[in-house]
Amino acid sequence: MSKITIPKLLEIKKANRKITMLTCYDYSTAQVLDETEIDIILVGDSLGMVILGYENTLPVTMGEMIHHTKAVKRGVKRAFLIADLPFMSYQVGIKEAISNAGELIKVGAEAVKLEGGEEVASTIEALVKAEISVMGHIGLTPQSIHKFGGYKVQGRDKRMEEKIRHDAKVLSQAGVFSIVLECIPFNLAKDITKELDIPTISCGAGPYCDGQVLVINDLLGFYEKVPRFVRRYVDLRSVILKAVDEYIKDVRECKFPSLDESYK
Repeated sequence: MSKITIPKLLEIKKANRKITMLTCYDYSTAQVLDETEIDIILVGDSLGMVILGYENTLPVTMGEMIHHTKAVKRGVKRAFLIADLPFMSYQVGIKEAISNAGELIKVGAEAVKLEGGEEVASTIEALVKAEISVMGHIGLTPQSIHKFGGYKVQGRDKRMEEKIRHDAKVLSQAGVFSIVLECIPFNLAKDITKELDIPTISCGAGPYCDGQVLVINDLLGFYEKVPRFVRRYVDLRSVILKAVDEYIKDVRECKFPSLDESYK
């Protein structure tokens, strides 16, 4: 399988083939994902919640993003690797945004993703001018949950619908190579996808985008409760619990290790 690049992603959209994208936060999982045909691997700031146990993504630092991006990069050769810019790493100013994005590129990311609409357009333009590829992210933006009052579907009222449409066009003009549309009505996502020449990636935005993204821990069934848009493809939580219970039983009953599993 050939290396996935930005031109390749644009070709996939033109060919009307769906783009596949998953989050990843560690070397071992990255190796496994890279053996599949996954197109994009995202080191998401969602690591704050699913790896580090934070209440939301807001506490995630640049140091944590760099640490996990380094680990994932060591396991990825074929998929396209993107890293999130965490909260307050790009909102302060353009100079800080370029510096922080550059750090992620230096440790192996091939592009960065940041949240926001027209308000971050000038930052995106500066990043692109600095030869840093950018993926946009609009709709429900987790770094703005306090403004939204929680994790709520966006774009159901006319005012917000028009804002999301406008933001999508502005980000495209600013130079993003793709946009994540999170938790917006599927008909709105469908319209935006038709209007843009760049790929749209759905995160709870329905089936009509150019691609889909999920948090790997949700897909693998680590949690009993998941958002409506998540499909659990395996109940890995139960598999792990069963395996660990069997291990505990074998150790306590002196069935592990056997002599064949011991050195002479």
